[in-house]
Amino acid sequence: MDIPSDQQDSAETYVRLVSRHDRELATYVYSLVGHGADAEDVLQEVKVTLWKQFAKFEPGTNFLAWARKIATNQVLNYRRSEKRRPTAPFDEQFIEAVAAEIDRRAEALDGRSSALKTCLAKLPEVDRKIVVWRYYDDCGIEEIAAKTRRSTEAVYQVLSRIRNKLSECVSRQVSQSQST
Repeated sequence: MDIPSDQQDSAETYVRLVSRHDRELATYVYSLVGHGADAEDVLQEVKVTLWKQFAKFEPGTNFLAWARKIATNQVLNYRRSEKRRPTAPFDEQFIEAVAAEIDRRAEALDGRSSALKTCLAKLPEVDRKIVVWRYYDDCGIEEIAAKTRRSTEAVYQVLSRIRNKLSECVSRQVSQSQST
């Protein structure tokens, strides 16, 4: 039996989005549930619910924020079912407050992440290569020194200068986006 292409595209999009945000979603659920085995069960329910409601997700919007809302509801459902249990440590208000704070901080981090991408694109190619080698390819200072034919001290200085540039640029970008 062939799967219609629009359903296949939807399934592929779902798998990509869940895979991309799996760690953040798991961290979110584990932080609200506490007990490992229960958190794993809740996380599985979250993923099933995400799939069932995926047609309601608006492409182009923040998938993780949407998924966290569903996860919050699943955690609250879990807590309601566990009220009989004397060890259920969190009440609904606490879970909702924590969820709101995580959402607030995630939005701020998303803004800083976007600003960092913009600032990285503004760096000269040589500086961008050094950043990629150090922070994305996990190259050591000695390896970068060899690639750039510089001393290790010079590489430390260049990295310090780049980090300062990026920090200033990100701060400017964030303050500009907050003022608009």
